Amino acid sequence: MTRPEGEGRYTLIKEDVIIGENSRIWHFCNLYGCKIGKNTQIGSYSEIKQDAEVGDNCRFQSYVFVPESTKIGNNVFIGPRVTFLNDKFPTTKKAIAKTWSLDAVVVEDEVTIGGGAVILPGVRICRGAFIGAGSVVTRNVPKDCVVYGNPAKIKGQTGDDYYRIKILGIRKEKVE
Repeated sequence: MTRPEGEGRYTLIKEDVIIGENSRIWHFCNLYGCKIGKNTQIGSYSEIKQDAEVGDNCRFQSYVFVPESTKIGNNVFIGPRVTFLNDKFPTTKKAIAKTWSLDAVVVEDEVTIGGGAVILPGVRICRGAFIGAGSVVTRNVPKDCVVYGNPAKIKGQTGDDYYRIKILGIRKEKVE
């Protein structure tokens, strides 16, 4: 493992962690047996567990938790205090006996997840989706959908005028 340039203070990076070129890991992070792509920034106080994968050009804000076997694509933005979960029925007995059943989350490319969102086990968030802050995502999110709420529900598409202009700041070109 090559230590990233500018590694944060008091950060724990286990020897089996793979970190891509130009990635930055901020202060007080814990990384265990995971893979981090190129040009990715992991915010302070984040934890990424064994066998998790994070793609290239991702931005994690502070306090993000990524459990075992979670897969996160390229160009993904994750707001502060986002929590991914991977066990639908956790118990102390299963944890001690190591008999839990993991149901990993998959986040495809170009996804934005707002701060404080909780992503439940086994959910797939498809390419280009936008998850509103504070949402609890209990089901798969289709490509280019905007979802928010508890439980998160589809409210539109990222291509809709309202979301494209108000949230993403992208205006349609005038066709003459």
